[in-house]
Amino acid sequence: MNKISENKDYTKRLLDRFVKYVKIWSESDGNAADKGVFPSTERQWDMAKVLENDMKELGMSDVQIKDCYVYGRLPSNCDSSQSILFLAHMDTVDEVTGKDVKPQIFENYDGREIRLECGVVHNPKSDEALAQAAAKRETIITSDGSTLLGGDDKCGIAAILTAIEYLQKNKEEKHCNIEVIFSPDEETGHGMDKVPLELIKSKFAYTVDGGNIGELESECFNAWAAEVSFTGKACHTGDAKKGKMVNAVSMAGKFLSLLPHTMTPETTEHYEGFIAPMEVAGSIDSAKVQLLLRSFSLSEIELEKKVVSDCAEAAAISFNGKVQVDFREQYKNMKEKMDQHPEVLERLREAYRQAGVEIVEKPIRGGTDGSRLTEMGIPCPNIFTGGHKYHSRYEWVSLNQMAKAADILVNLVKI
Repeated sequence: MNKISENKDYTKRLLDRFVKYVKIWSESDGNAADKGVFPSTERQWDMAKVLENDMKELGMSDVQIKDCYVYGRLPSNCDSSQSILFLAHMDTVDEVTGKDVKPQIFENYDGREIRLECGVVHNPKSDEALAQAAAKRETIITSDGSTLLGGDDKCGIAAILTAIEYLQKNKEEKHCNIEVIFSPDEETGHGMDKVPLELIKSKFAYTVDGGNIGELESECFNAWAAEVSFTGKACHTGDAKKGKMVNAVSMAGKFLSLLPHTMTPETTEHYEGFIAPMEVAGSIDSAKVQLLLRSFSLSEIELEKKVVSDCAEAAAISFNGKVQVDFREQYKNMKEKMDQHPEVLERLREAYRQAGVEIVEKPIRGGTDGSRLTEMGIPCPNIFTGGHKYHSRYEWVSLNQMAKAADILVNLVKI
């Protein structure tokens, strides 16, 4: 069943939705989130209010905003009592600005090189997925190169609401109960901190937050964050010798140089974990390094924690300074709990087959709100969106693939 991807009216409205949403600045703030601010930015409320209005216009029931989560239902139009929850997140990552996004649309993309601002070049010769999209003359959307695009995860939002619109306009299509939640702060790792579990009736769910067409994800990293705090001793730089100065900036630099290069994101792939330095700030008196630790294995996470601690201690000792290392769990690999609910995955596989989409099951080298929701007892695998090169100014989205994701959502509630 491909009721959306093969209908120009629906794909046009899907595109219009997506363009509307990426123009809304809804960037989250990881530092604020880690300090307990929720949502981490006020601008996420702007996105929430737009979605609340759009869901009401689509005729959804019980539409409401609670703690910046937008919730709504589409009741079953048959005798089915079953309920399915769809999720996508409203925020965009703060590593690259999402302000003043200017979407560029390339219909029937023919594979030519796309040159954008800030030296951003999209070249199918070095991007296999883009070459495949060009071969099928898909419609490609990019930013103007000065910002990210925001397909992560406004693709998912647009696909979910287009599927809802289709079901509302085609009442003869019988479907089960549908719940929808659009969440804040997924990118900060806090997307499920205040999720309104009391509103959720569904026993299983699906996030729409993946990448290339066909991807189906039911396992992810175990994720920890680390904060390494170096304490030095400041004095006048002209009188620093004989231990009068202990430079925390130098300790931080030494620490980063000690981390094994073979354990960085740049040198790992597939099921390999990594240690990722994300931010450094400080002065002679004190300096902090923020890191992410990722692994599919809990034993490897413990190894990564030891590596961070040992390197931090060695750096502090070499400069006669002090260091404190704090670790914080973010989310767990959802594979173990997903394996306990094979019916949830089989339902999804059947929805892919009905849409004529070849299934590519692979681990998420990251995490989604579904990872934490699965921990909470609601199994939640992840569906592709047609987005590519997330978290960068090189991000691009295939409208055709996004429409296929919407088809799969329709198939899921009809199976």
